[in-house]
Order: sequence, then structure tokens, then C-alpha cells
Amino acid sequence: MTLWIKARRTTTVILPALAVFVVVAVSGHNQYAELPSLVAVSGNRVFLMQLAPLLITSALGYSLTQRLPEIEATARRDMRLLDAALVTAVVAAGAVASVAVGVLADAEEATMAGRNLLFLTGLMLIARRIHEQAATVVPAAWVFVVMFVGHRSFQQPWIWAVTLHPAHVMPTLAFSLAVFAAGLGAHFTTR
Repeated sequence: MTLWIKARRTTTVILPALAVFVVVAVSGHNQYAELPSLVAVSGNRVFLMQLAPLLITSALGYSLTQRLPEIEATARRDMRLLDAALVTAVVAAGAVASVAVGVLADAEEATMAGRNLLFLTGLMLIARRIHEQAATVVPAAWVFVVMFVGHRSFQQPWIWAVTLHPAHVMPTLAFSLAVFAAGLGAHFTTR
């Protein structure tokens, strides 16, 4: 178990990424920039919290690629189950932290980050099933595509731009949970 914790870089990569995510949520939950839109006539407002989940998804993607194949092949514990527990615990901690910041600071953007963390982590796990090395790029690509073409008009996201929907939209939360569950399912089918 100790070797798995060291191999997955939980103390050197995962915990610092989670800590930085919490610091960004606390200090930058209302920071935004006006960016041009490639589709809408007016610009779009991009909050820092739309980028914050990438800290955790990138750290998890890196952590899951750090394996010791010879040792893990002979291990008594199911490594995929341990990895799924790690992913679930980190995502749950990040989501709880962002919701807590959102409630305490009355900042919807911070609450959205927790939901987006579910969606982007699920997306990363699904992409990892297809191509392991490109898995960390897919959530980042999604966020940047949504930033530039996700709005049909100012503050009006397209239905497919899940990460831009307000936090109170329950179908988006349900969809994000479904993508996360699909990502965990894809993780269990990965060699």
C-alpha cells in the first residue's frame, strides 16, 4: 500500500493540486476576464473557476499514469479499485471544498467548479480509456473550446457547453454525475 501511495504520487502531486484548487477557490472565486467569442457578437466572461478543475484533472491524469507494471501485476490488492477510490476521494474533496466556498462566499462560480470537476474528471477517465497519454489534454481542450465557442450570446451558453451552465441547473449536475460514473466504468475496463 505504501508503494502504491508513493508510485501514484499522492503526497507530492495530488495533495498539492487539491490544496492549490482550494486556495484558488477561496481567493479567486469572483475573478474573471472578458474574452472574445468566435460565435457570439459580444465577448464572453470567463471566470478563473472555469480553469481551476484542470488543476485536479491534470494531477489525477498524471498520477494514474505513474505505474509499476511488474509489481502491480503480482499485487494482491486490485490496483484499479485503489485508483478508483483515489479518484473518487479527490473529486469528492474538491467538490465539497468548492461548494463550501460557494455557500460561504455566495459565489455561484465556486459551486460550478465542483460540478465541472465531476464532468471533466469523467471526461479525462473516458479519454484515458481511448488513449492514455492524451487523457490530460481532453479536459483542457474542452474548457478552451467552450471558452471561445460555448456562448451563443453574452452569458447564454449552448446546451452542450456543460461547464458554463449555472450551478442551480439540475440536469447539468445529473449529466456531470453520469459522465463521472461512465469515467469510473471506463477506468475499470482499462488494462
